Amino acid sequence: MTYTSVLTEIRGRVGLVTFNRPQAMNAFNAVMLGELFDALEAFDRDENVGAMVVTGNEKAFAAGADIKEMAEASPFEMITQGRVEKWDRIRGIKKVVIAAVSGWALGGGCEFALSCDMIVASETAKFGQPEITIGVIPGAGGTQRLARLLGKNLTMEMVINNRTLTAAEALQFGLANRVVPVERYLDDAVALAEEIAGRAPLAVHMAKDAVNAAFETTLTEGLKTEKRNFYPLFSTEDQKEGMKAFIEKRKANWKGK
Repeated sequence: MTYTSVLTEIRGRVGLVTFNRPQAMNAFNAVMLGELFDALEAFDRDENVGAMVVTGNEKAFAAGADIKEMAEASPFEMITQGRVEKWDRIRGIKKVVIAAVSGWALGGGCEFALSCDMIVASETAKFGQPEITIGVIPGAGGTQRLARLLGKNLTMEMVINNRTLTAAEALQFGLANRVVPVERYLDDAVALAEEIAGRAPLAVHMAKDAVNAAFETTLTEGLKTEKRNFYPLFSTEDQKEGMKAFIEKRKANWKGK
């Protein structure tokens, strides 16, 4: 497909989506939001893609939503447009999605990074939820995902008092997986995605689903999900190949079956 607000390419077995609204610091408008999820879903269906990376540019990952689109909107218009509900599409992506973040990740940009499975940040990355400064609150998961990652107190400060986290703080508090020099952040994110793309695909999908369950259910229900995902893998060719390769001390040849 041809997109106007995002760029796509495939590097090895990694699908790369790059926000392409630099004049607006990659702020999300309706077009970019739709194209982002269209691109991710296309990569999710592509058997040649094993994992995905989403990035912006060195100055801004994404600086929130396009306020001009929402400034005069009524509650009815926001509901009927389903603007917030569109973000739920990320939950349907089965493959791993890594956010490669440099510069500002604010508002919806921070929320999208949080909705990814991992975050590789450059040393210049800054994460924040500044919606309070324009009279609203995060609406695409910011209050909930931050609270689960950071705890109540720090989330309160970010959401109510516009505190931003530096890359070092994001790493310290468990929001980012790693922090690297700005000149390496994208390459390192792609390299991480390439490693994941080399894992057993069905097991990766089941693992992602099980880990996500830990944030969305009770421990009892999460353990049920883990068992429900564990046992069926013993019916796959990849399980037989993986264990045989381990015994024979060789590299496994995954088929995704």
